[in-house]
Amino acid sequence: MSRRRGKLTPAVNGHRRSRLGRLYHGETHINFVGRKKLWFAVSGLVILVGLGGLATRGLNLGIDFQGGSSWVVPTDVSVGEARQALASVGLPDVEIQTLGEDQGQRLRVQAEPGNAADRDEVSRALAELAGLDVTDVQVSEVSPSWGSEITSKAQRALAFFLVAITLYITVRFEWKMALATLAALVHDILVTVGVYALTGFEVTPATVIAILTVLGYSIYDGIVVFDKVDENAQVLATTGRTTYSQMVNDSLNQVLMRTLNTSITALLPIASLLVIGSFVLGAATLQEFALALLIGLGASAYSSIFIASPLLAVLKESEPRYLSLRHRLEGRTTPLIPTGGAAEPAPAGVGASTRSGNGAVGSNGKAPTPAAPTPPTPPTPPKAAPPASGPIAPRPRKKGRRR
Repeated sequence: MSRRRGKLTPAVNGHRRSRLGRLYHGETHINFVGRKKLWFAVSGLVILVGLGGLATRGLNLGIDFQGGSSWVVPTDVSVGEARQALASVGLPDVEIQTLGEDQGQRLRVQAEPGNAADRDEVSRALAELAGLDVTDVQVSEVSPSWGSEITSKAQRALAFFLVAITLYITVRFEWKMALATLAALVHDILVTVGVYALTGFEVTPATVIAILTVLGYSIYDGIVVFDKVDENAQVLATTGRTTYSQMVNDSLNQVLMRTLNTSITALLPIASLLVIGSFVLGAATLQEFALALLIGLGASAYSSIFIASPLLAVLKESEPRYLSLRHRLEGRTTPLIPTGGAAEPAPAGVGASTRSGNGAVGSNGKAPTPAAPTPPTPPTPPKAAPPASGPIAPRPRKKGRRR
């Protein structure tokens, strides 16, 4: 064992493990729970900024939610040229995207609902811009009612998901762990929605599917941590050698490598999907799906460590048994309040008014006068026994052992 900063660090063959080695073996001592106020403040600031963007800018709902028309034409013209051509037909603020696939580059235009004459006029303008026939332009119409139906179904699915997860964690662990998990889920949703509101990314049905997927991952990551906390809590109940907060912090350090491995292995393919699938191949659907996954998985990896577990420690240490355990380990005592006529004894530090020389105040509001020290009384030597009068009796013989 080697010592560093007052802590014992396991050593192998006389050499202390490196930071990566301690992380791999769950031997780190990162103070996650002790800095809970910092993590809560950072999350609160991010959520407030996101809510501010949501209130001022709103979400950029796609055509599937608000309805409208969509045109897709195979061409390699730029977005600026297409916008100038559509401005001449009265559509200067439409959404234009370039889609690159194996068949070649294509142009997609989305606009709010209009009449048939408007749709035909936009189709002719796009066909003329691309040098194609009008029949080569693909036109699709989406009703706003279909988007509202998707929204209502997504809300019902989210409500069912939250109720089912709450019941499962309550039965498997306890309701305080379920409450901490729900707080982490709300955190992940608000962070994702805030990023979409600030950046103006389009919200599509693929985005909703990705958010529901993120919630499932966040639950899994939180249960991994809570399972270790529940295991260590049983040891804490028998030994009582540490506080509940310290036990949660130790559990986080023990499963930290597993949490990092899970998050990294999940984020790497999603980042590849976002970069290669959307930006290189030009698949817009992949971009909408992978972007929400990337933001949500990053938020859930953060919340399982920095939000759910510290919040659980706060909730559990409000219980009397864990609160008294903390007081006992920290050397605290609760002063006894006298009841009735007789005063009960108070612990050390309470009732200092009876002491002198330390600035204590007596019952009359004045400092008591210190009494003069009394010299110790010397011990009285034992009196000698008076001499006995008359003949001295002979001493009794000792009985020998019988052989």
